[in-house]
Amino acid sequence: MSVQEVLVLSTKNNERPSADFQPSIWGDYFLTHSVETVSVEKMRQQVEELKEEVRGSLMDSHKKPLQKLELIDAVQRLGVSYHFEREINEILENMHHNYSNTGFLNSEHDDLCTIALWFRLLRQHGYYTSCDVFNKFKDGEGNFMASLTIDVVSMLSLYEAAQLRIQGEQILDEAMAFTTTHLESMVSSISPYLSEKVTFALNRPIRKNSPRLETRHYISLYPKEDFHNPTLLKLAELDFNVLQALHQQEVSNMTRWWKNLDFQRKLPYARDRVVELYFWILGEYFEPQYSLARELATKVITMISILDDTYDAHGTYEELKLFTEEIKRWDVSAIHVLPDYMKLLYKAILDICSDIEEHTTKEGRSYCVHYAKKAMEELVQAYFIEASWFHDAYTPTFEEYMSVAAVTATYYLIITSSFIGMGEIATKEVFDWVCNKPKIMEASSVIGRLMNDMVSHKFEQKRPHIASAIECYMKQHGVDEEKANKMLAEEVDNAWKDINEELLKKPSSSGSTVAFPLLERVLNLTRVTDVVYTDDDCYTNPHKLKHQVELLLKHPIAIREDVFL
Repeated sequence: MSVQEVLVLSTKNNERPSADFQPSIWGDYFLTHSVETVSVEKMRQQVEELKEEVRGSLMDSHKKPLQKLELIDAVQRLGVSYHFEREINEILENMHHNYSNTGFLNSEHDDLCTIALWFRLLRQHGYYTSCDVFNKFKDGEGNFMASLTIDVVSMLSLYEAAQLRIQGEQILDEAMAFTTTHLESMVSSISPYLSEKVTFALNRPIRKNSPRLETRHYISLYPKEDFHNPTLLKLAELDFNVLQALHQQEVSNMTRWWKNLDFQRKLPYARDRVVELYFWILGEYFEPQYSLARELATKVITMISILDDTYDAHGTYEELKLFTEEIKRWDVSAIHVLPDYMKLLYKAILDICSDIEEHTTKEGRSYCVHYAKKAMEELVQAYFIEASWFHDAYTPTFEEYMSVAAVTATYYLIITSSFIGMGEIATKEVFDWVCNKPKIMEASSVIGRLMNDMVSHKFEQKRPHIASAIECYMKQHGVDEEKANKMLAEEVDNAWKDINEELLKKPSSSGSTVAFPLLERVLNLTRVTDVVYTDDDCYTNPHKLKHQVELLLKHPIAIREDVFL
């Protein structure tokens, strides 16, 4: 019997799974939307002028340490720190060198708010700082002082600092519990402005927020800060709109590419989510120099989504087995043995690899395509293992499931494709590092898989589907769903600690040989995960993500007329 006869027979004899995904909510909006280029150019010129003023403020030698910390924090949260990386690194390196074990913590600025801010900013930039600095805020019984709870701003500063804790830092675990409990109880009894800050932080702390979403939110809050800098605010507002215009053009290009593939009609079983996928990649890097990187990574992640739905919600076992074998050949002549719908997918993947090869060869980095293909093969093989579990009605142990599901979380391939467009810092050694599954990548994948499973497993179990992490854990340990969710949430929490540790610049960190901008991509990918999967599967249910997408890609910030005067 021929391959085609086997496929026809298998399709007749096996009922295909069906997920009934929601259609795209965007229609042709991003195809028809246009940006007023004259206005954008005007804003860009103003940005260049304001940058110099802000740079002067950053380097002002008369500013006290606290003033510099507050300014750096604002610059970062307002999304313009990429303009001042050298200046910020210089300031923080000096602070780390001069004050880590000396006078700063015993000076006039030894209050909880300042020390927590100092601690957080240094750790955000990879500088190890001992959590022992918080011991002074404990009472004789080893508890945080009750008097701290009357200062909402300090409690919030400690809460944000505790988000950067690593394994074994008990005092920061205690700080997290202490601040969370008291901040939650304060919300209804403080000023509307503080209540807004606290409520947002409890739901979306800085460490776990996608940078652009943090910027959009903080731009609305910053004018109310006592220490706010009007020049910096103007810069942030204008810069946001200038970048948004670029991002709108990029998502328009991606939408057009997607429409030309015609997968919405030809592969109707798959989720139509090109806008949400661009939003996902935008969460990794928003800076203008990564425009090509976003294009290539968005194309790859779009194919990942189609592959996911093909293996999970459409293909028969025989078809999936055949596709898994053929993907390793990377040869267009292999297409003839595939069913028609798989031919489209296979050809699209080959075309994207050709794009990658073309772009990277010009840079003398043609090795990149090898790593993209290798990661794609690994992902497809892992998808097929899961399909085999479903075919055999097999429920693996939790550990066995995670060994495969950490790959089908797709982060190894996403990070590999994200590095491709980052230029010379993404060396062959860096791609080998990703292939070796470093701790930071494992942690990110664990977070992605478990958070996804915790919010999506009920929807998935409405149709024939493999057991999720929840079901595997429940069966293996004989616990109910509530207990399983609690235990998996602890796994996620521990994985965040591992990410925090791997981002520190110290010899014991396996990430110490990899440039910090590359490690940041892993952090930012994990942040997007937290945004998308905290309360629901907002990727599968795009209405739940609509507001966030609109904030970044649809609605510009209203600029006052006097900005251009």
